Amino acid sequence: MNMMNQPQVKDARNLPDIKPVLSLKDVTLRYQTDSSIVTAAYDVSFDVYRGDRFILLGASGCGKSSLLKAVGGFLKPASGEIRLDGRIIDAPGPDRMMVFQEFDQLLPWKTIHQNVAYPMQKVGRWSSSEIMDRTRLFTAKVGLEKFADAYPHTLSGGMKQRVAIARAMAVEPKILLMDEPFAALDALTRRKMQDDLLELWSDTRSTILFVTHSIEEAVIVGSRILVLTPHPGQVRAEINAHQFAYADQGGGEFGTLCSRIHQMLFTPCPRHPKG
Repeated sequence: MNMMNQPQVKDARNLPDIKPVLSLKDVTLRYQTDSSIVTAAYDVSFDVYRGDRFILLGASGCGKSSLLKAVGGFLKPASGEIRLDGRIIDAPGPDRMMVFQEFDQLLPWKTIHQNVAYPMQKVGRWSSSEIMDRTRLFTAKVGLEKFADAYPHTLSGGMKQRVAIARAMAVEPKILLMDEPFAALDALTRRKMQDDLLELWSDTRSTILFVTHSIEEAVIVGSRILVLTPHPGQVRAEINAHQFAYADQGGGEFGTLCSRIHQMLFTPCPRHPKG
């Protein structure tokens, strides 16, 4: 795939007739430890539009994975609200599918085809023949049609992540939630997976909320980047990055943006709370 010809997402904030798919308003997340209440994210607001590849970028412990869990319906905000297509999120649902960092998220007793088909069977939106067709289609989209009858333990880490992505996209969720899905891969496989994701996105135009702590990954994969401060996570900036691709690495504009983001990540933020 020629990444220089990668389709670009327009900044939907400049199009007032388009409503966000996902909207967070003044969201604060807290959790209880044995000795105290910890603030994971503080007063976070952002909008994700249809077709966005929206990145939550920050250092470890800044609450980005907690924000993803809250969008998934697994963590209730201490304050603020999260809406999907205008409706407040109060529980998990098939309109939000998640891909985790861990390789063991597949069902080990099911083949690749069976893993991809399983969520569609549970949702009940498609007939058996439609599920079979969609399973074949999305397995092929991630390049694993030759491994349809293989079991997860026979696959590499990168192949397992491809299956997880195919399984999630096959359900046609309103938003795909990805929690550092390539962080545990070696550098070459990680780059290939980033390329594969962008190619798959160019075909499906899925809406993606992607968590990472890698500045370079954020700039390459994302069309928009939300920069979060260190713990507790607070919005520092929102940046458009849809114009960048692999070919831009090492270029002046790419390097300047990465340096600017690095400074934001590690410079104290005004009104940053303790917790």
